[in-house]
Amino acid sequence: MHYPWHLYLMAVMYIVAGLMHFIKPRAYMRIMPRYLPEHKKLVFLSGFAEILLGIGICIPLFKNCAIYGIVAMLISFFLVHFYMLSSKKAGMNLPKWLLWARVGLQFLLIYWALFYLKY
Repeated sequence: MHYPWHLYLMAVMYIVAGLMHFIKPRAYMRIMPRYLPEHKKLVFLSGFAEILLGIGICIPLFKNCAIYGIVAMLISFFLVHFYMLSSKKAGMNLPKWLLWARVGLQFLLIYWALFYLKY
């Protein structure tokens, strides 16, 4: 099946983001909420999930399940974004407006993923 090019763009985006969890794990551990256990394992698990889901959306048999997985993953990432808003260290001294923009971006990414359920 032929999908639109932007679905493949989304797939590449998640695969690259997932790979970054293994290349730069400290950057991701820094933004993990303190109340979550075993930060390193969670960083690697989320990176693996991003890679797997990015590949999954390119395979017709798995596409819709992968989309729902991406949406669930993005919803869980709200924990990180709100933690970054509440912690100066986790927020990396970024302006609050930029951290709030990242929260808004999550909603756009969720919409983008759900858009492909119709294909």
